[in-house]
Amino acid sequence: MSACPCEPPTGGWLFQSGSRKRRIPIPIRLGMDDTGDIGFLGLREDWSLRPDVVILQIPFEMTVSYGSGTSRGPASTVEASAQVETYSTLIEDDLPAGMTIRTIAPWEFEGPSLESHLDSIRTYMIDGVSEGGFPILLGGEHGILLPAMKAIKETRGISLENLTLIQIDAHADLRDELNGERYSHGTVIQRCLDEGVGRVLQIGVRAFSKEESLKMARDERVHSWMARDIRGNGELESKILDLISEIQGPVWLSVDIDALQPGIVPATGTPVPGGLDYWFLCEIIEKLFSGESEVIGADVSEIVPDQYGITQFTAASIATSILAGCSKQSRS
Repeated sequence: MSACPCEPPTGGWLFQSGSRKRRIPIPIRLGMDDTGDIGFLGLREDWSLRPDVVILQIPFEMTVSYGSGTSRGPASTVEASAQVETYSTLIEDDLPAGMTIRTIAPWEFEGPSLESHLDSIRTYMIDGVSEGGFPILLGGEHGILLPAMKAIKETRGISLENLTLIQIDAHADLRDELNGERYSHGTVIQRCLDEGVGRVLQIGVRAFSKEESLKMARDERVHSWMARDIRGNGELESKILDLISEIQGPVWLSVDIDALQPGIVPATGTPVPGGLDYWFLCEIIEKLFSGESEVIGADVSEIVPDQYGITQFTAASIATSILAGCSKQSRS
């Protein structure tokens, strides 16, 4: 059975992994005017108000091919977010900056198959945004992106062929199968294309198969910028940022944190040397939300907490930058 996302958790955040449960205390931000449950950034949330942003926690971990622990990623990120500064230079204001944020209880499901789990995630997201709000998904495996695309198609009524998917990722994720599985974190972009997504912009890719290399070269829907080419190339960075600011139509931002330098995300599912600079990712987010497109949702995935808190704090900081982008977009 899936948890009802329409009820806020109480007494700290309940995180479930298998048969183990624990409550994670979150410090309360002082000086907030609203009252209610404590959510992302340690802010009080008023569930009587319609949300502007919905934080969806999806501790999905079924097709990992290297490191484990992504099921602990969302809860650890929400916990770490309480220590992230709420002031944003993008909007020159403190978050939530007048927005109503709703942090949904984590997704839970027990089912017979991988496909049933993915369909449950789709339902969880549809229920979570039933009152509106910009969805920010915290994962969990990158495979959560496929049910997110299906949910967006249903809830927003958009044609996916008009959607631009910006994929920040070390991996191409364009395999048809990985370890015999078609619905894997390593096949998710191919499955999204199969679902009808019209354009994919890949930034930071540096690990891919021959099969994927051919697809990147031949599929006109896919445009890829390699991390190796971006490194130290200010001209190329500027070109990418200009292109992002000029995108028209709906956009989904997908951030697999293994896109970044492993030093700031040491415990992600499949770390790869030679990643993107954190500040370049921040610039991408700022350009995207300040541009001409309509960003309709985002995910931050492949989060695995480490003992020093580095990975989860980085993930929380990225999600906070996306929150600031939501505020920027709403003011435009």
